Amino acid sequence: MKLDDEDRKSLAKGLSSVSQLSFVSITCVGLGVLAGYWLDRWTGLSPLFIIILSLCGIIAAIKAMVDFAKKM
Repeated sequence: MKLDDEDRKSLAKGLSSVSQLSFVSITCVGLGVLAGYWLDRWTGLSPLFIIILSLCGIIAAIKAMVDFAKKM
C-alpha cells in the first residue's frame, strides 16, 4: 500500500502528537517520583512524599492529556 503526500503528512502529524503526549506524561510522573524520592530521603518520611508527588504527577499528566485533547 502506497501513501500519497497528504497521507504521509497526516501520519507524521499523528505520530508527532502521540510522541509529544507520551513525553509530557512520562515527564510529569517521572518528576513527581524523583522529587518525592528526594524529599523522602531528605526528611526521612519514607513513603509519604513519593506517594503524594507521584499522585500530583499523575494528575498533571491527565490534565495535560485533557488540554491536548481540547486543542485537537
